[in-house]
Amino acid sequence: MSKELYKKHRPKKLSDIVGQDDAVRTLESKLKAGTLPHFILFSGPSGCGKTTIARILRKELGCHKHDFYEINGADKNGVDDVRAIEASLGTAPMFGKCKIWLIDECHRISSAAQADALKMLEDTPNHVYFFFATTDPNKLSKAIKTRGTHIIVQPLIDSDLITLVSRTIRAEEASIQASVVKRIVEYSEGSPRKALVFLNQIIDLPTAKNQLDAIVKDSTEAQAITIARTLMQTKASWPQMAKVLKACQTEDPEGIRRMVLGYAKTMLLNKPSTRTFYVLEAFADNVYDSGWAGIVANCYRVILQV
Repeated sequence: MSKELYKKHRPKKLSDIVGQDDAVRTLESKLKAGTLPHFILFSGPSGCGKTTIARILRKELGCHKHDFYEINGADKNGVDDVRAIEASLGTAPMFGKCKIWLIDECHRISSAAQADALKMLEDTPNHVYFFFATTDPNKLSKAIKTRGTHIIVQPLIDSDLITLVSRTIRAEEASIQASVVKRIVEYSEGSPRKALVFLNQIIDLPTAKNQLDAIVKDSTEAQAITIARTLMQTKASWPQMAKVLKACQTEDPEGIRRMVLGYAKTMLLNKPSTRTFYVLEAFADNVYDSGWAGIVANCYRVILQV
């Protein structure tokens, strides 16, 4: 397939979105009434639709793609970056009806930059909208969080994920057994993007066994268990650990951290050891900011200690 399924089948309108009924209902109501706020904060887990909803709203508001600015808060997170946006607010849109800034990972914006952003969020021109998206709203200042409408995007329940995956299978004119669909749902952790990434990886494999094996091999859970088991080995070396880490491919390092932590907790309760305690200690803090580098550093810390 020339295009990844999660991109190919990205919802085009709010009514296409599966499993986010409250968010969709709120936004559709405000769009119909013409009262959509000029600042919306989207929060929720990765891969559950925050950016997709923002892009749909861009079309609903008549914003041309050249007037739609997507910014990664991890890269543009300083006071100067905020002031550069402020400086361009007064200019009219180039083609469409409005200008929109979508700030992804907005929790990565510095405290000083968040404070500086308050004025532009308070005094937003009529032709400007701000959409902030975050997986960690607790890192935003209270003033930011209470400035606009907060739309919470939830992980999908299993039945909604089954609906999404089954709908995509039909659209691709493929045939996938129900047991495989169920396994995709189990390993997707409520994320529609993860579900379609899994489907993309297995849809052309010849048998259900091949498909099930591929899902287990590529899942975040399987990767986390492999990492945790390697860390627990008393004679594990760093080259051995590094090999395991290089083989892992995931968009959710924080999910890996939580699963390793849960695995270590269970091990410590049932078979206590100093090594297991070191794993718990090393993986105690989140890796939202450090990402995969944080996982690697945590593993190295454990290997060095024992």
